[in-house]
Amino acid sequence: MNVSRTSLAALLAVWLAALPAPTPAFGQVPVQPEAATGFRVKPAVVAPQAMVVTANAHATNAAVSVLRDGGSAVDAAIAAALVLNVVEPQSSGIGGGGFLVHHDARKGRTSAWDGRETAPRAVDERLFLTAQGDKMAFYDAVVGGRSVGVPGLLRMFAEVHARHGRLPWSRLFQPAIRLAADGFAVSPRLHTLIAQDRFLSRDPSARQLFFDADGRPLAEGATLRNPPLAEVLRTVAEQGADAFYAGPIARDIVDAVASGPNPGALSLGDLSGYRAVERPPLCGRYRVYRVCGMPPPSSGAATVLAMLGMLERFRLAEIPSDSAFAAHLFSEAGRLAFADRDAWYGDPAAMPVAPARLLAREYLDGRAQQILLDDSLDRALPGSPGKAAAPQAVNVEQPATSHVSVVDAAGNAVSLTASIEDAFGSRRMVRGFLLNNQLTDFSFVPADERGPHPNRVGPGKRPRSSMSPTLVFDAGGKLHVVIGSPGGSQIINYVAENLVGLLDWNMAPDALLARPHVGSRNGPTEVEDRADARQLAAGLAAFGHETVMRDLTSGLGVIVRRGREWVGAADPRREGAAAGY
Repeated sequence: MNVSRTSLAALLAVWLAALPAPTPAFGQVPVQPEAATGFRVKPAVVAPQAMVVTANAHATNAAVSVLRDGGSAVDAAIAAALVLNVVEPQSSGIGGGGFLVHHDARKGRTSAWDGRETAPRAVDERLFLTAQGDKMAFYDAVVGGRSVGVPGLLRMFAEVHARHGRLPWSRLFQPAIRLAADGFAVSPRLHTLIAQDRFLSRDPSARQLFFDADGRPLAEGATLRNPPLAEVLRTVAEQGADAFYAGPIARDIVDAVASGPNPGALSLGDLSGYRAVERPPLCGRYRVYRVCGMPPPSSGAATVLAMLGMLERFRLAEIPSDSAFAAHLFSEAGRLAFADRDAWYGDPAAMPVAPARLLAREYLDGRAQQILLDDSLDRALPGSPGKAAAPQAVNVEQPATSHVSVVDAAGNAVSLTASIEDAFGSRRMVRGFLLNNQLTDFSFVPADERGPHPNRVGPGKRPRSSMSPTLVFDAGGKLHVVIGSPGGSQIINYVAENLVGLLDWNMAPDALLARPHVGSRNGPTEVEDRADARQLAAGLAAFGHETVMRDLTSGLGVIVRRGREWVGAADPRREGAAAGY
């Protein structure tokens, strides 16, 4: 692609952006995992030694206190995640799982930790089919024990802490225990999400925690205390993660999953047998940078790398960052990458094609050649890297998720994304924490006429995820960016979009996070429903895109190196906060 053609297309896009906004299309797009609850611009924070960005100020403060006490990036991330379980219970917690990417600055080594939930050994691929063999309605599958996978978060934390922690395990639990026991003020976001949820009040424990004596959602500013969770955290702080995976806590989890309606099949053996997995990180080159993230069962890093690999063909730095042409190229790369994601990715043991083949330079070059400069593909087909046509049974992924980004004073870093899946998970509460519904991340339909899907349900399998905790290194191998976000399958677009903004356009992270989102998951091109994005939508329509204006509730946490300092920024769409020293 030559410069003159790029410049001509960019000028065309600027002209197109002056067209009137289109009438929003109403294509089939997944609903938001968590509703929008406002937008508040947050200035970036600059610090010379260490930086933390989390989804809530309580969690950020806890992480910074751990770092100041001599803790590592791993210590700080664990402390933050435990606090998030208390103050942001709809999004993540010890009843769920997560993925953690760690960089050891002294050894120059990056590792990826898989704390993804696993399916109980008693389930099979018909888990989400009706007696007639039809796919279950989403919330018929979600609400209740049927959707609960073996929680992996605490086991992963224990393994990573044993390897990279500095402070005692029990110290990391203290901020969360205090908040759970003493209480905290219900935030505007938490109040709104409680009020909007149709299912939460059906669970007696959840009703007692989140609603007042008259059955009304706890008011904004009301004090929420969670003594049962404080007691669980004290037990695990004193006895280790084994106290969660065996004994009274484990029995209560199994009993809650087995109770009706819509019971599940989780057993004590499933809990005691759970193992977190250290995997080689999935890394790739983008221009002069090295980008590293989670391999399968997350499809996040692979799909982000696929998009970047296709976009590398274009000289994005020479294209105006706010132009419709830039948004067109990004959306088309997403269309192609998501087509492959939906077809090929799942539990690594079930994938018929290795990610390396789907990320090979020659393969991505061929995919990128399908991107037209003046028209949209509308819907892309998956590629076939030496294989027959892929099955396309697609699940609905709606992770209610939190993200934590940390860099400590020694230069170690953690990018952690944790989730219980849908907002408030399975709506099944045990001892003050919510259980996940991660099994609905499997494909409900196990196969089509072309064969079995790699993301079909199976005993002990880990469902496909889109969580994309990511670390980026510069040409000299120094840590440059720590990033990640909640947002269901849209996480991939959020992370890729912001990497392009940081690496190609060198944008300030707070200004970048304040921009309207745009992207495609191989359906309509989604544009954030804001007044300042309507001209962009008009320009995309002129490139042949079917556009949908909608809330796009990311929760990005970004840390980027600027000279000798760290710059941290939290997404204005949620209640996150950045802090450092």
